Amino acid sequence: MTPPRPFAAIILAAGKGMRMKSDLHKVMHPIAGRPMLAYLLASVGALSPAKTVVVVGSGREQVEALVESFGGEVVVQEPQLGTGHAVQQAEASLSGFAGDILILYADTPFVAAETMLRMLERLNAADAPVAVVVASRPADPLHYGRIVADEDGTILNMVEHKDANEEERAVGLCNSGLMAVRSKDLWPLLSGVENDNAAVEYYLPDIVMLAAAAGRKSAVIESDADEVAGINDRAELAAVEAEWQRRRRLAAMAAGVSLIAPETVWFSHDTKIGRDCVVEPNVVFGPGVTIGDNVHIRAFSHIEGASIAAGAQIGPYARLRPGTEIGEDARIGNFVEVKKTRMGKGAKANHLSYLGDAEIGAGANIGAGTITCNYDGYFKYGTVIGEGAFIGSNTALVAPVSIGAGAIVGAGSVVTKDVEADALALARGEQQAKPGWAARFRAAMNAKKGVRP
Repeated sequence: MTPPRPFAAIILAAGKGMRMKSDLHKVMHPIAGRPMLAYLLASVGALSPAKTVVVVGSGREQVEALVESFGGEVVVQEPQLGTGHAVQQAEASLSGFAGDILILYADTPFVAAETMLRMLERLNAADAPVAVVVASRPADPLHYGRIVADEDGTILNMVEHKDANEEERAVGLCNSGLMAVRSKDLWPLLSGVENDNAAVEYYLPDIVMLAAAAGRKSAVIESDADEVAGINDRAELAAVEAEWQRRRRLAAMAAGVSLIAPETVWFSHDTKIGRDCVVEPNVVFGPGVTIGDNVHIRAFSHIEGASIAAGAQIGPYARLRPGTEIGEDARIGNFVEVKKTRMGKGAKANHLSYLGDAEIGAGANIGAGTITCNYDGYFKYGTVIGEGAFIGSNTALVAPVSIGAGAIVGAGSVVTKDVEADALALARGEQQAKPGWAARFRAAMNAKKGVRP
């Protein structure tokens, strides 16, 4: 996708977000594990802008690193005097830029790059409108501003909801706030905007009517209401998350993944999952998960920052944490937690284990209740288990420690030293039996309590 001319983007994020009731900046609240602002920055980035400026009111320290990671710049609007005033705060950063300018809203995260391109193409059409405004027709217009336009999309009137009369509020075409304007037109028009309105603010949409008063037209293009819906509180955030998940589940199933109970599976923004995988109910994928073909994820498993190779079986009730690599045909069973561990091909840990900071060779078997003791309260240490090794149940491997290929560790052992290949390691107290001791003990205790035999 190539815009017709160089463009810059101004993203408005200066709203206080008071309805979120949060110390976290509104635009940093995640959707599918990713800050909502990141979605918009990625879409803008797909069109290769000359510059991206994000206007914030407060919380600069929360958003700056993210914006800079996309090559953008943060400026501050203080005090907040409306959307027109907010856009003006980017003027210095765009000094000398002579291309087109997209004006977007950080709490409207799912505006597609294709829609942005449509805005820029319409701006550069033969009739050369001063501004292009994106509108939609939501089922519930709420408190959106309204746009009155003729059949060819020429804007006849724009009015904010607070200032609209009943007839204007009856119009179904709602202003999303998204706009494309040439830089040579934007700054002069903004300088003429006044705050003579119900909110005593400088409204960005007023530039359209200022241009109309000078005999210059602006145009509207329409978009899907869901694409341009803003997020103002946690209920709206949850609704957007739910819709995102619904679409992602459909995409997964269309790509050859079986979801047994789709509505209970939660994906992250970057989940990659292969064909012929089966995902049982109540599985959660956190960020950074890659899954090969023919993998079976059983119910109630939580997977984050992990890769799972083809043919593996995970769960039920498994937890895979960041840095985990599960090899082909390996098995991680119920109530097994794995962190920063590489499981070789066909290796198995089927029950009730913790495996952290470990290298586990192909075909190794990890018995129930086994743990790698990887932390001494100050530092983490690694455990190496060789190919084909057998670790008996209820074993504690005190890292750093290495178990050789083909070795067997007896159940209940506490292993503190390396075990050579093909050796048997036993590290537990010797069992003793004292005939009759239990009966004598009970008799002595009953006598103390005064209980007759």
